[in-house]
Amino acid sequence: MRILKYIFLLIVLLAVGVSVFIATQKGDYDVTVTRLVNTPRPVTFSYVNDLKNWTQWAAFDDEMEAEFSANTVGKGAYFFWEGNDNEGGVKTLSTKENDSIKQQLDWNGLPADMYWTFKDSAGKTKVTLRVKGRLGFMPKVKATLRGGANRIMSALYENSIVRLDKTLEREINTFTVKVDGIVEKPGHFYLGQTIISTIDNLPKNIKIMMGTMQRFFKKNNIPMAGKPFVRYEYYDTNKGLTKFSVCIPVREEAFTSPGSDVVAGKFAAFRAVKTTLTGDYSHLKEAWDKTFAYIGANNLTEADADYMEVYRTGKDDVKGPSKYVTEIYVPIGAAPAPVAPKPAAAAPVPAQVPASATDEFNL
Repeated sequence: MRILKYIFLLIVLLAVGVSVFIATQKGDYDVTVTRLVNTPRPVTFSYVNDLKNWTQWAAFDDEMEAEFSANTVGKGAYFFWEGNDNEGGVKTLSTKENDSIKQQLDWNGLPADMYWTFKDSAGKTKVTLRVKGRLGFMPKVKATLRGGANRIMSALYENSIVRLDKTLEREINTFTVKVDGIVEKPGHFYLGQTIISTIDNLPKNIKIMMGTMQRFFKKNNIPMAGKPFVRYEYYDTNKGLTKFSVCIPVREEAFTSPGSDVVAGKFAAFRAVKTTLTGDYSHLKEAWDKTFAYIGANNLTEADADYMEVYRTGKDDVKGPSKYVTEIYVPIGAAPAPVAPKPAAAAPVPAQVPASATDEFNL
């Protein structure tokens, strides 16, 4: 019995000693990982900047269940997760377009600072992630057994960036473009916002304006009567300028206050060549090119009307850019009226057919 007491006491002393040892170990970490990602910088930045994509690549936990803010892109966006081994959250504090992202990480109740930078590298992106924080007791136990806080956290974020690279390359490069042919596009009422923009800033401005329009609808309790779309009034590649409107359909004619940036409108039904892109928006140029090639190959005439992109399925509907669905409509002129065939003229009857001709043509 006395031996059991000694054994129990030794176990207690050992546990206390281990706890003291672990508690005195350094739990702070400051790790930096870098990887060359096989997608262009704007695409890579946009993918990381949208927190809704993180569950596909972040290696925080293999069974991560996440809850997101209403807006998952840019400053103020956040998400929380729970998993088998960890829980926490990420909040975006600031961004610099296509350049950097600053975030606050909650790792099992302890804060950490995250800094992303994105640099061009021959069509690819050099991604650098620096994370500074400290571990709680139980994570520190694991870290102590595996070589220290820096080592275990460096492996975690290195794995995350490797997964980011593989996931992003698969998501971006999986796409299809289908020219559906000639369709009748129904007309409807809409509310929209119009600006003149450089073509280089077009994707950024569409994203900003789309968020503005969605907030306008939510604030004014206006039901959407269809998917958002963009109308292009002109697109001048020589000057690098475009005038476009970001619009959301409404069921009936609407009115806005004088001086409002959001205006009401209606477009009439029109005949168009329709093309469907399934995949990331970076392939829109190829979809437009195939549409114009179809028009040329079929001797069709473009009509003097606005071109249109309809965002049938986007990030709020599906996980991953490979599943986005965007429809393109290029207005074309009405089909030419059919021409009634002229009655065939009676063949003249020759006065005499030479015998040699009848022999040659089997008349």
